[in-house]
Amino acid sequence: MFDSLLFDLMFVVLLGIISQWVAWRFSMPAIVVMSIAGLLVGPILGFINPQETMGDLFSPIISLAVAIILFEGSLNLDFKEIKGFSKPVGRIVTFGAFIAWIGGSLAAHYVAGLSWAVAWIIGGLFIVTGPTVILPLLRQARLKPRPAAILKWEGIVVDPFGALLAVFAYEFIKYINGEVNFNTLLMFFAASGFAIFIGCFAGWFIGRSLERGGIPEFLKAPVLFAVVIFTFVLSDEIMHETGLLAVTAMGMMMANMRISSLDDIKHFKENISVLLISGIFVMLTASLSPDVLLQIMNPNIIAFVVVMLIVVRPLSIWISTIGTELNYREKLLIGWIAPRGIVALTVSGYFATILLDNGYKDAEILTALTFALVFGTVVLHGFSISWVAKKLNLATTDDSGVLLVGGTKFAADFAEAIQKTGNDVMIVDRNYSNLVSARNKGIKSYTGNILLEQTELNVDLTPYQYMIAMTHSDRYNANVCADFGPDLGYDHLYQTETRRVNDEAERPLKAGQSLFIPALPISELERRIIRGDVMRRTLITKQYSYTNYLRDRDNQSVLLFIEREDGTLEFFSEDKEIQAFAGDTVVALASPQKTIERVKERLDEEGAAKEENVKEVVDYYVEPTSFEETKGYKDLPGEAPPTIK
Repeated sequence: MFDSLLFDLMFVVLLGIISQWVAWRFSMPAIVVMSIAGLLVGPILGFINPQETMGDLFSPIISLAVAIILFEGSLNLDFKEIKGFSKPVGRIVTFGAFIAWIGGSLAAHYVAGLSWAVAWIIGGLFIVTGPTVILPLLRQARLKPRPAAILKWEGIVVDPFGALLAVFAYEFIKYINGEVNFNTLLMFFAASGFAIFIGCFAGWFIGRSLERGGIPEFLKAPVLFAVVIFTFVLSDEIMHETGLLAVTAMGMMMANMRISSLDDIKHFKENISVLLISGIFVMLTASLSPDVLLQIMNPNIIAFVVVMLIVVRPLSIWISTIGTELNYREKLLIGWIAPRGIVALTVSGYFATILLDNGYKDAEILTALTFALVFGTVVLHGFSISWVAKKLNLATTDDSGVLLVGGTKFAADFAEAIQKTGNDVMIVDRNYSNLVSARNKGIKSYTGNILLEQTELNVDLTPYQYMIAMTHSDRYNANVCADFGPDLGYDHLYQTETRRVNDEAERPLKAGQSLFIPALPISELERRIIRGDVMRRTLITKQYSYTNYLRDRDNQSVLLFIEREDGTLEFFSEDKEIQAFAGDTVVALASPQKTIERVKERLDEEGAAKEENVKEVVDYYVEPTSFEETKGYKDLPGEAPPTIK
């Protein structure tokens, strides 16, 4: 319908971003939504055909975009992440990939009906998964650390090797047919090794330049962007498809150099990658012809997809991980999840053209075969990964882990109180110095912006069911709660305020529930910690009810949360009412002196203000390190007072 290049570029980017938003809003796999959107506006309704409109620019644009996406993904491949389970990762990306190549080639020949030459080429290509498809699924499913890290590493590392394996198979077939000599094969391996060298050198050079201040701040991201493109094009010109290997090596080199300014650069790269992924999937699916969609219904193609899903993939994982520390549940999950993505689609189109030109007539179904596998795996794995992970107990549990956003002295003490309940807790802050108190207390912390995709990739968020934003910026707190609302549920999101106002029109931005009773500003909570207020734990019993506790507590104390008898947490909020029952523990922020005065008043009221008892209770409140004991209370007459830990 439209043949304007400018319109097509605008439309695919807009449609891609809208698809990303729809997927986020309704908790759906983004790749599925983007693929369906591309099919609707392309072969089904015929609104656009980017490949026809862009002509010779189509393939270079796709290739450059894939290179940038792959580099951005490889920036997350820090070897520290796989410390302790590097063996299964290494096995899967080497031996497992080889088994997948053999199995995929056999399936392509005997099930899809391809000739041996075409089958070996496409079998090598189909070992890929790729960051464009696996990373969105991992964020959606919230897997436990080990299976998530293995799937991420496999997706990024194997991606360039799949394309190279297809090239190697093609060159080897030409060698067998006498079209090239043995020196050509040697050149292939030499070019691959040189691509790795180029990538590592480029990563090392740009990393050192960033660290030594050789590049001004405003040029860091643009220079890195240009170097990535240069590295990709240089390697690809030496030998086709080695560019992906070069940018992957470059990203891995930089990821392990501990570059201090890398997080800011990742933010830029992340935004670019989101735009590219959004646009490319729409472009590729919109460029398919109706004939390709009809070919997908071929029974041989459908049977091939089924065999790849339930035979080849599980077999390659189970065999390659024999003797590793992976349990059978992890093997089942990893053996099921293997969505194919952009690299498979783009490289298969490249080989379809070359093979058809060289007389391999059966290569005409390669595009349909690849799209069937890509769409089938993306849909099936996208909608099943969360369910399968939960069934195998490899997803987020019902634990009441808490992620605090904003590092202060109060946050450190608050996190320590949560940690004593046995629940996971972590503090994230953009400023390293704000986390000093947390580190001194042994609280898990991370320096970074929680709103960045890179932080989500670097930090395992699966143990955390609650997120509390308590920075000194209302706007940032609101953005955090709004961003994580669809993932955690708004009933699990809280935020503090930076100030207290009476006029509703002046109230600060708010997307999460108010925190604590009363909902004091973070600055006031911080001031109270500095003056000496401490976290008090009070056990509610049948003898000492929650009503008694509310009557006795200091009016200036702040109700923080209730630790239920089963260990789960519920936070006090002015937006809802919660009750504590026998067996629950109430945690509040209170002044030690005020608490001592209240105890004295209570003892006076009951006529038991004996000097020795009062002294023992006073000592008990003043010495926080002795809170594990309950001495002194056994001698007090009357109704049992709260148990303080």
